[in-house]
Amino acid sequence: MVQAAPLAVLPLANVLRSLMTTSISSSPFLLAPSLAVMSVLANTTAPVLNPDKNPILRFILKKTFYAQFCAGEDAAEVRRTVESLKTIGFGGVILGYAREVVLTGAQMKDLASCGSGSAAEECVRTEIEPWAKGTMETLQLASPGDFVALKFTGAGRQALYSLSQRLPPSGALASAIDSVCQLAASRGVRLLFDAEQQALQPGIDDWSLKYMRKYNTPTHAVVYGTYQAYLKATPSTLSRHLAAAREGGFALGVKLVRGAYLGSDPRHLIHDTKADTDAAYDGVAEALLRRQWNAHLQPQTGADTTAFPNVSLVLATHNRESVLKARAIISEGKGGTEDVAFAQLQGMADEVSCELVTSDGTGEKPRVYKYLVWGSTGECMKYLLRRAQENRDAVQRTKAGRDAMRAELIRRVKSLFGFAR
Repeated sequence: MVQAAPLAVLPLANVLRSLMTTSISSSPFLLAPSLAVMSVLANTTAPVLNPDKNPILRFILKKTFYAQFCAGEDAAEVRRTVESLKTIGFGGVILGYAREVVLTGAQMKDLASCGSGSAAEECVRTEIEPWAKGTMETLQLASPGDFVALKFTGAGRQALYSLSQRLPPSGALASAIDSVCQLAASRGVRLLFDAEQQALQPGIDDWSLKYMRKYNTPTHAVVYGTYQAYLKATPSTLSRHLAAAREGGFALGVKLVRGAYLGSDPRHLIHDTKADTDAAYDGVAEALLRRQWNAHLQPQTGADTTAFPNVSLVLATHNRESVLKARAIISEGKGGTEDVAFAQLQGMADEVSCELVTSDGTGEKPRVYKYLVWGSTGECMKYLLRRAQENRDAVQRTKAGRDAMRAELIRRVKSLFGFAR
């Protein structure tokens, strides 16, 4: 049974702020100018438009969009945000560092030059070391059982070049990644290697498997790869990784998402319709939950169809139907995968998250996480722009969130007069 009002667990300030942001995102009249302003703020070099240098602008943004999607600017703020989420009932957080390396056009055109000499030294000093430092700080902010998300491209030119050519990470970058993995393992924090554009994804898949093989145990994943269900090739990639995990004797860490690069990935690589993507997501999720091959996830040719490795699974989705289907499989008690978590972005799909958090059916409550980033207001602007663009691309879902927040606000007003629970 589910509580009548799952959103009742949210503070009033969160409800009002969510109603504001979803109303803007679902309005064709407000969204376009809002996106234009956000784009300017995220990409400008003018000090007056930099929230970190303009206190008035920083105040406005921090109280609205920043507060909706981000964790905080320093350790104290991050810990307060995380504690408030855990008080509501969330099992933990997926924490990321918002700072991104900004490369010039000339630097992007000559990535190969970063591999040796003074250019390589500059890359290590100005790109890899700050990325590693920020990631290590994020790991220190996370608690045992939490996740830390990282983007390899945040490490700059050497990462971009190696990934685009499907090469191993450079010596300096490999050392940094190992340090990150070792700290995560020692603190009981898990790492989510984010998916990126398809031009880089095969290289990211290679690196994900490399570090899963090195740091995951037979029963527990420290490192998770991200698998995008909207790509037609994802079942094949996942089948190959499952075979590697079975042969290597380690648990495969899987974060399953629908996909985040519809606007940039080649269209022919993506399922033809949303219904096809939904079917792929739910089919792959079911196979992983049951640890059984099915029509959506097939073993490699000639492989043992009965063998299936241990899987640690994060179902990252804002789709309520997918969540309900996964919950039904888990509640049957016949699933083969016990290490399962659900995740949604901070500030989005709260109606889905809170329904999971407040579910009171039989059995153990699901582990539910919120993904959020930390960093200064200026550092988070590109992340905030992506969230605004994501809301634009999922208007129906955004409208559902708006309507849910509006209904919750009405319920609270009625309750003041004794008309609602």
